[in-house]
Amino acid sequence: MTYTLHRMTPADAPLTIDWMVRQYGFDRREVEGWVRDLHFNWPLSVKAISECGNVIGLLNMSDYRIEEETPLIAEEQPELLAAMNARRYTAVFSFIVAPEYRGTGLNYDMLMSIMPELKANYDFVFVPVMHRLKTHQYWQRWGAREFYRDADCVYYRLPLHDNPAV
Repeated sequence: MTYTLHRMTPADAPLTIDWMVRQYGFDRREVEGWVRDLHFNWPLSVKAISECGNVIGLLNMSDYRIEEETPLIAEEQPELLAAMNARRYTAVFSFIVAPEYRGTGLNYDMLMSIMPELKANYDFVFVPVMHRLKTHQYWQRWGAREFYRDADCVYYRLPLHDNPAV
């Protein structure tokens, strides 16, 4: 299994939309709005291309704020939100690996390809995971810690340094 990793650009927005609709079953118009409005961090986003030229994985990063994902936290946990927003963070918007490449290490390679930049520029990675998705244990194995939950998601913080303040 040979593949190459490439950084994404805004030109990859339609690819992201197609994958999210196909893999997660989201409404296309809703995903188009997210991609348009949620401050994608395209230079940190990664796509994996097979040796045949097919896209086999996407890791989309975003610089949207925690309260944009879950406005309720501002009401229920304003001190926590303020403390987290005082730190530098970026978010995992979407991480999708083609079914036939799951468990192969592709996801690890994709995340590790941006880890030096994450550690150099951020204190933690914000990872919202919808309750119905199966990636909770994946992020927990990476060291992500739950800090909040609402009706839609569990929200994790993946520390990037040994002793983060939050």
